[in-house]
Amino acid sequence: MTIKYERPISIAARWARWIARFAFGLFLATLLAHRFGPLTTPNFIALAIFSAALSGIAVVLAVVGFVRLWQVAAVGGIASFVALLYAAVPLGFAVYTTSQYIDKPAIYDVSTDTVTPPPWISEPDADQGWLTRPAIVTPQDREAQIIAYPGLTGRRYDGALDRVFQGVKNVAEKTGIAVTGELGAENAQADLEDMAVKPADPANADSEPNDVPIPLSRPEPVRGEMTPGRRSSDILLQGERRTLILGLRFDVLIRLREEAETTFVDMRVASRYGAHDLGRSARFADQFLHALDAELLGIAGD
Repeated sequence: MTIKYERPISIAARWARWIARFAFGLFLATLLAHRFGPLTTPNFIALAIFSAALSGIAVVLAVVGFVRLWQVAAVGGIASFVALLYAAVPLGFAVYTTSQYIDKPAIYDVSTDTVTPPPWISEPDADQGWLTRPAIVTPQDREAQIIAYPGLTGRRYDGALDRVFQGVKNVAEKTGIAVTGELGAENAQADLEDMAVKPADPANADSEPNDVPIPLSRPEPVRGEMTPGRRSSDILLQGERRTLILGLRFDVLIRLREEAETTFVDMRVASRYGAHDLGRSARFADQFLHALDAELLGIAGD
């Protein structure tokens, strides 16, 4: 009499594959909807966390499937392996994000000038949803930035304001910054003293001595001079940028200030959502300034 051995089936392994496949699909759909669709960042983060939690459950069930395979040769080894492959993507994203959250300071706004940061032309305003963050950047936040990113400083260029301004606009376009506002762009035009001036006609000998120009009153200070971090002679350029893969939004502000015969460039980058930028603000600011150095090669000062 022939005895046929029937292998048991691991239900845990099958459930692991189903759950992991659903979690992977949810994460992929969420990512695409956030990058190319209307899904906002707070909702994207919430769905990504939910997807990672499902992936964690799938991993536990997959391990149970492997244990059953080892103990009683239960069918489900392939299902458990496939479940681990599907779960790797959402869990990998969650692990990487968590590591950055722990490793980087809990700030969302960085500036190359931590004493008087460039002021926003239009204050960024976005519905934070379930995310919360402080309304203002405190001195403690700036101190944390200095400790974490000591090399993030402005740039001085031995070039005219108009030349550096054109270089900034070129680099902004190359790095994907969509310009949303400008202030003081007229300061990049040539100074009146550098323009050719036609000499005035000599005074007629018969003219009356009282025919002299009437002195005009001194112009009133421009309102921008009263704004901390901005002078009337500065140029401000504000824009927004999205990361390539995740589509996270960042607000960017660039300030150009002419000092003697040089032009100083400062930069401010802020994450639009959440109280933690995972270090991406400082990373982009550093990349932009290095690209600007290359654009203005030959006129960079100390």
